[in-house]
Amino acid sequence: MERSITHNGRTGFGSLTPGGLNLDNFPMKLFTKGNGKVWNPADINFTQDAVDFAAMSPDEQRLTMVLAAHFIGGEESVTQDLQPFAAAMAAQGRLGDELYLTQFIYEEAKHTEGFRRFFNAIGHENTDLHQYVEYSDSYKQIFLDELPSALYALADDPSPVNQVRASVTYNHVVEGCLALTGYFAWAKMCQRRGILPGMQQLIKHIGDDERRHMAWGTFTCRRLIAADDGNWGAISDRMQELLNPALSLIVSLFSEYEDREIPFGITIDEMTDYALDKVNRRLESMESARGADPASIDLDYSPADLEERFHIEDQKVIADSIAQDENLVGS
Repeated sequence: MERSITHNGRTGFGSLTPGGLNLDNFPMKLFTKGNGKVWNPADINFTQDAVDFAAMSPDEQRLTMVLAAHFIGGEESVTQDLQPFAAAMAAQGRLGDELYLTQFIYEEAKHTEGFRRFFNAIGHENTDLHQYVEYSDSYKQIFLDELPSALYALADDPSPVNQVRASVTYNHVVEGCLALTGYFAWAKMCQRRGILPGMQQLIKHIGDDERRHMAWGTFTCRRLIAADDGNWGAISDRMQELLNPALSLIVSLFSEYEDREIPFGITIDEMTDYALDKVNRRLESMESARGADPASIDLDYSPADLEERFHIEDQKVIADSIAQDENLVGS
C-alpha cells in the first residue's frame, strides 16, 4: 500500500515505512552532526563588545551597525521563508531532508536571537535599525522580493525546477555568497583587532551551522541534477539572475566610504573576489553531478567536505593577515 507523509495529507508515517528513514543518507548525517553542536545565544556574553563598540570611531561603529543589521534582517527572513521547503520535502516523501530542515529553521532562529542580543548589549535595544538596511536597493530586492518569492513558490508547486531555484536563492546566494562573505568580514574585523569577543563567539557558532546548511543546498542541487540534467540549466539561469544584485549588495555595504578608507582594513575587491570564488566552486561541485547515479548522491558527503575546506582556507587567510599586521607594527 502506498502511503503519503505530505503535510495535511498524511496517510501513514515515513518512520514506520521499511527503509523510510535511512540514517546513513546525507541529510540525516547533517542532522546527527547538528544535534552534537547545540548552543544557546543567551550564553554569549557581549559585555566586552559594548566596551569595544564604544571605543570605535564613528566610521567603525557605522560599518559594525550596517553589517550586523544586514545579518539580523537576513536571519529573520530565512527563518520564515525556509518553511515551504520543508513542506516540499514532505510532498516528495523525503523524511530525512524534512527532519534536517526543522533543525535548519531552528538554527536560523537562534542566529536572529544572537544578533538581537548583540544590538541590545551595545545600547541599541530601542533603536529602529531599518535605517541600516533600507538604503540598499539590492538588499531589499533580495530579502523582500527574490527570497520569499522563490521559497513560497514551493507552497503552490514543489517541482524540482522550483526546488533548485529556491536552493540557489537561499543556499547559494543568500548563504553561500552573501552570508559567507559577511562572516569573512566579521572575522577580519574582530580577529585582526582582538575586539568583540561575543560577536566572535556568535560568528563561530553560526559558521558551524551554516556550513551544514550550505552543504545541504549543494547536495540538494546535485541530487536534482543527477535525476534530471535539465535542472542544471535552471540552476545556471537562477544564479545569473541573482549574481549582480548579490555583488551590488556587497558593494553597497561599503558605499559610503568611497572617498576614504574602509574601516578595519577591508577592501571591496577582496570581498567581491571572495564571494565569486565560493560561488564558482560550489557551481563546479553541482555540475559534477551531471550524469551521476541519483542513488549515489544520497551517500556522497563531498558537499560537507567542500565547506570544511572553505573554512580551513579562511582561517589561514585571516591568520596570515593578522601575522602581516603584526610584522608591520614590529618593523
